[in-house]
Amino acid sequence: MIYMDNAATTMRKPKQVVQAVAEAMESMGNAGRGAHGASLSASRTIYDTRELVCNLFGGTNPRQVVFTSNSTESLNIAIKGLIEPEDHVITTMMEHNSVLRPLYEMCERGAELSIVKCDKKGVFCISDIEELIEPRTKAIVCTGGSNLTGNYVDLEQIGEIARKHNLLFIVDASQTAGVFPVDVQKMHIDVLCFTGHKSLLGPQGTGGMYVREGLSIRPLKSGGSGVQTYSRSHPREMPTALEAGTLNGHGIAGLHAALEYLNEEGIDRIRRREQELMRRFYEGVKEIPGVKIYGDFHTMERCPIVALNIRDYDSSEVSDALLLDYEICTRPGAHCAPLMHEALGTVEQGAVRFSFSHYNTEEEVDTAIRAVKELAEEEE
Repeated sequence: MIYMDNAATTMRKPKQVVQAVAEAMESMGNAGRGAHGASLSASRTIYDTRELVCNLFGGTNPRQVVFTSNSTESLNIAIKGLIEPEDHVITTMMEHNSVLRPLYEMCERGAELSIVKCDKKGVFCISDIEELIEPRTKAIVCTGGSNLTGNYVDLEQIGEIARKHNLLFIVDASQTAGVFPVDVQKMHIDVLCFTGHKSLLGPQGTGGMYVREGLSIRPLKSGGSGVQTYSRSHPREMPTALEAGTLNGHGIAGLHAALEYLNEEGIDRIRRREQELMRRFYEGVKEIPGVKIYGDFHTMERCPIVALNIRDYDSSEVSDALLLDYEICTRPGAHCAPLMHEALGTVEQGAVRFSFSHYNTEEEVDTAIRAVKELAEEEE
């Protein structure tokens, strides 16, 4: 099997990640729920992982790192915990439904939403953001990179606009965490939401957010915390304020091992490798008659993703053929990015997404190129 669906989840993990999860399941207790060795071991692992996350994202305090189950939960906490009915929010057509749906829900409660349009390559003009700012504007919410086209976003430039106008800047780093360097201070990011199971190479069910010090977010959940048991209110101290219930300690142990792996290998080296594979594939398919590629490829400084269609062939049928005839795993359809498909003109057809990992090989890429070529020839 050739796995090229890494934007959905990285299937191949470093061996130490698998080992860390297995060892944690045999030895880890519940963090903050006791003074015995198993509980203390869990607490140490979780805190050490907070430090690794904080350092990776240029944070100032590990206690501002909150663990969740994925980016979707993090974005729901950030959006529903910061946006009020009277607020105005700006986002873009690039966004995943994990951004859009919570924002739409807040609109149902009275908030107002402005959406920056993208062109036919899925690119938006950053200056358009500033033109949409009004007195009620409270936040800019956007992704760091498109999960459909791979287009990369200049977060630092958007962060400067947010800082200039005293707006909150909430970032979905699902496709960029572990791929591109992220510095929450340099980029003026107030809340960075990430998932562990994509390019951070951790287990599914892990994720989190880095919250700027001094920013208070209304909790999405309340409940057990291991402290202040007799208080009717959930603790307000970070990170407990946003972490009700038992954390996924086993998964976080795996995320810890994954972050150590990334530190050892270097995300810049990994990104260059993945971009080389992406370029090899792109160059191999871009001239094939009947193949249409989506996204902005004037630069290879982008997420390692290539989305395409073959003539008017349904994307699901192409993906099925790739799997059944060539054992290549891809992602067809709408990719939870409805507005981006509107911009690309692919609402009905969807698109076939190839997304690469540094574990992929040149031979696998060449097989994928040959598969696309043969499928395109069949449709002539």
